[in-house]
Amino acid sequence: MDGLSRRKMMTTGGVLGAFGALGMASPARARSLWTWAPSGSVAGEGAGLDPEWVWDEEADALVAAVIDRGDVPRVNEELVKWTRNDQPLPAGLPGDLREYMERARQLPPWTDRKKLETAAAFNERRGVYLNLLNGVGGGMLSTAIPREARSVYYSKGGADMEDRVAKTSLLGFAVGDLNAYRPDGKVVVEAVKTRLVHAAVRHLLPRSPGWSKVSGGQAVPISQADLLVTWHSLPTYTMGRLREWKVPVPPADAEAYLHLWQVTAHLLGIRDEYIPATWEAADAQYGQVLEPVLGPTPEGVELTDILLGQLAEQTSPGGIDRPLVNALARYLVGDRVADWDGIPAEPFWERAIATAWPKLVAFREKLIPLPLVPPLAWTIDEAVRQYILFYLTKGRGTSITLPETNRPS
Repeated sequence: MDGLSRRKMMTTGGVLGAFGALGMASPARARSLWTWAPSGSVAGEGAGLDPEWVWDEEADALVAAVIDRGDVPRVNEELVKWTRNDQPLPAGLPGDLREYMERARQLPPWTDRKKLETAAAFNERRGVYLNLLNGVGGGMLSTAIPREARSVYYSKGGADMEDRVAKTSLLGFAVGDLNAYRPDGKVVVEAVKTRLVHAAVRHLLPRSPGWSKVSGGQAVPISQADLLVTWHSLPTYTMGRLREWKVPVPPADAEAYLHLWQVTAHLLGIRDEYIPATWEAADAQYGQVLEPVLGPTPEGVELTDILLGQLAEQTSPGGIDRPLVNALARYLVGDRVADWDGIPAEPFWERAIATAWPKLVAFREKLIPLPLVPPLAWTIDEAVRQYILFYLTKGRGTSITLPETNRPS
């Protein structure tokens, strides 16, 4: 396996240690048969096709043509110029791509602007929780999604995780920005660019010998099912953790937050018949598409180690070391996923976080007075602040662009 650390493979404990190298190289678990009904979607109807066998046909054919005719450098030069929702597309884009992007940037007819504004205000008020869960929790969860970990590892971005994190952050904090879907926001821009990148990876990755060896028979990556899995690792996972932490979320805010991510899913190319219409529908789909596919891979372990190493390096000036980073990551995703990700156990810090974090949340929500918050909680609070700072600053000075190649061997 290109570049995979033998040290990481030998020292990772928990489930990975029990599986052994051969077990890790095979698909973790199989997704159950698709039974989720399109009546629960924003479309309210649909063909009911298993999203495992559905991709993004128009985008895939178009981006494949762009790559094969050598237009990627020209396209990337133009994509960098497009930075705002209300901005005309760059005139220098190839005509066929420009025409497609003009259609792809349009918001769905069921968009509710009032809900998007409510969601923006919710993001502003709950930024500490949402940025931590979407940025760091979702990142740790994604490395325990075997297909996603392998797609990242063997694609071009896997060779430079600093840049990969930066590009991924662009979409994440565009969604969380107060101006997200306003004219001067960036969600439309980053979502459409990400959709094009997915199409490029679908064209390129099947050519990678490394990916083909571990793809578990999947001929083309990033199906609609894979997109749904990734989508649920963000809003559905986040809302679930907010409930567990007993963060008060009024029904209007919850509905608006879901709507924010529904519109974003549409712009990312997920078909309306697969986008859940309610949180109940989202929770049901989460249980079918995400829970069954989580598991360990050597690629996921390697990527997790790189991400947490970057985070510890970023936060070290504030006195936050790797054990606390490990413990906070474990707290966000739980022991099972953390073991699959190869995150070392940190008994002291794990106990401290499990005790202090609920009190920090209660204090922020004005449910308990300050004297009941243990002093150690403020060290953890600083770690959270550094986590969020790391997430929010990674995307500065970069732009989402199309790859031309896979990860170099």
